[in-house]
Amino acid sequence: MGSGTCSVAVAATLSLLVGAVPAAAQDSDWPVTTGDKGGRRYAAIDQIDRDNAGDLGIAWRWSSPDNDRIAEDGRLRSRRMQPGNYQATPIKIGDRLYSTTGLSQIAALDPATGATEWVYDPEAYDAGRPTNLGFIHRGASFWPGRPAGDGGEEVPARLFYGTGDARLLAVDPFTGEPVGGFGDAGAVDLTQGLRREVRRRRAYAVTSPVMLCRDTVIVGSSISDAPNYPDAPPGDVRGYDPVTGELRWIFHSIPEPGEHGHETWENDSWQYTGNANVWTLMTADEGLGLVYLPFGSPTNDWYGGHRLGDNLFAESLVALDCETGERKWHFQAIRHGLWDYDLVTPPILGEIEVDGRRIKAAAQLSKQGFVYVFDRESGEAVWPIEDRPVPRSTVPGERSAPTQPFPTKPPAYSRQGMHEGQLIDFTPEILARAKEILEQYDYGPLYTPPSLRGTWNLPGWGGGASWPGGAFDPQTGWLYVPSHNRPVVLTIKKPDPNRSSFDFIGSIQISPPGPFGLPIVKPPYGLLTAYDLNRGEIEWTRPLGEGPTGHPAIRHLDLGPMGSSTRSHVLLTPSLLFVAQGAALHPEAEMEGSSMDLESSALEDLAVANEEEAAAAAEVAASRDWRYDPPTISALDKESGETVWRVELELDVGGSPMTYLHQGRQYVVVAVGGMGSPAELLAFALPEARD
Repeated sequence: MGSGTCSVAVAATLSLLVGAVPAAAQDSDWPVTTGDKGGRRYAAIDQIDRDNAGDLGIAWRWSSPDNDRIAEDGRLRSRRMQPGNYQATPIKIGDRLYSTTGLSQIAALDPATGATEWVYDPEAYDAGRPTNLGFIHRGASFWPGRPAGDGGEEVPARLFYGTGDARLLAVDPFTGEPVGGFGDAGAVDLTQGLRREVRRRRAYAVTSPVMLCRDTVIVGSSISDAPNYPDAPPGDVRGYDPVTGELRWIFHSIPEPGEHGHETWENDSWQYTGNANVWTLMTADEGLGLVYLPFGSPTNDWYGGHRLGDNLFAESLVALDCETGERKWHFQAIRHGLWDYDLVTPPILGEIEVDGRRIKAAAQLSKQGFVYVFDRESGEAVWPIEDRPVPRSTVPGERSAPTQPFPTKPPAYSRQGMHEGQLIDFTPEILARAKEILEQYDYGPLYTPPSLRGTWNLPGWGGGASWPGGAFDPQTGWLYVPSHNRPVVLTIKKPDPNRSSFDFIGSIQISPPGPFGLPIVKPPYGLLTAYDLNRGEIEWTRPLGEGPTGHPAIRHLDLGPMGSSTRSHVLLTPSLLFVAQGAALHPEAEMEGSSMDLESSALEDLAVANEEEAAAAAEVAASRDWRYDPPTISALDKESGETVWRVELELDVGGSPMTYLHQGRQYVVVAVGGMGSPAELLAFALPEARD
């Protein structure tokens, strides 16, 4: 349980958010995990700049309370209960940082020292390992409260977050205690009030921050991505009263009779199909009163014979009225999805000028490498989006969509589709072997459906873009997108009838072996793309990470950095772009655990994809140094992409970096560790001035 006392400084700054005057005008906050509700990951503070970034060092480090809890509880150390990466981004409000943890704890920290002020442990882990990636959480949300007036009493500030055991919690930011007047003793059970009964354990959870908009708490969900049966929990999004916890509205992601889009779920598949959920981060425009929701894939990511039709609102961007839940506009990026191309990133809200017209824009990144750009008030596309024919499925009972939407601008940031032109070709021998491997499966342009023989998909299910999304510069209208290129092979097969009632399920090879243990496609494998969104054009690109430059088959070629196929996170300031990049194992090091069947009850039941190819790669791999890119954090000149500072980290990067000024000093904080290693926050700053 939480402990602590009310800080006068915290109280003063919290009251600032409802109208008081700041005590320290030079300080700044980071009030939302993405910096602001528009998801821009931008801070207008520049104490750290191009000239002095090389002097950055660790100012403090904080150990998550999860570390002690895991050490005490043997269940949390076991293989099936292993905590995942520490993926939280702290928020800063006045004189406190607030961070959630993988085990759904929440803590308050001193921004100058990282000292723990209080910890609240709701013991969500007692329900067992959460669904999908297990014990992860990406952050809390702050509500400044409500001043007295209009006949109502003053309501103090609150912290809100969802948990791995599917509760919505309200916590006092001063003390860390649950807010007694909210829900049942400070909690709302999110498994209640849905259209179907849902299992809490290994089926339904909350891993990303809730959104506060127009005094409404808006909540998504993480739903098992590997169901054994067509029946699954629906991914409905709900809005709650921040004072009482009462349900205000519910938006049906799979429409019921009479609702818009119901006809896109044929043969009454709306009655049982689930998922189509918002598991990732949301954004909102308080002025317009709209929340922007990126929806995921419907049940059974790779086969849809049981859910014929376009399947609205799966894999769609939907704008809702924050106060009522009424749909204002939507865009469906994928019709009848078969590739697990859920919208994983928060749509980024910013202002751009296109052909002399000022536009309040929403830019939605995607796994398939597109940037879809809309007028965020009307939903009108800024540049035309065309329906184009795509290959059709050959799987019995399947009926894939004949067309898919393609934006005409901006250009894609990832390679799309698999063909000989994509293959690694550094030497004739490498290219010849790559061609042999390519021909073992079906392949074609983007949106080639999975087949019984197996189909190459590029980008694979991991993207393209991943859940951290990009960063937007309000000064220039530039958008920065980290991405990675990794193909997968999707194969459709009959399931074990004792484990699944689907007609077909998908089997995915996450890292199919390429020639001699190299990737099968050309670099770059990790990429940073800078767009000028005013023109809808790419300004520059640069690889992220070294990649397999030291591989024995190619190290004599002096190819330079190739980029690493791993998740990267970005943070933008007036002169710098910070990039936090996770560790990367190159293909031959990933052979173990490189395939997954949908009928598995979790994403951790993995197998060796090709033992013969793995053995051949092991013979080539004379040393380990070229097979691993360490986790790093770096600072780039935002105009050119030139690196001005870079350090290797001891622990893997999990969360996105944030920054703030506190007592006149700028800090950059990032979450590292987890997945069997200690979970920590690292704070970087310039050396303190000395008298």
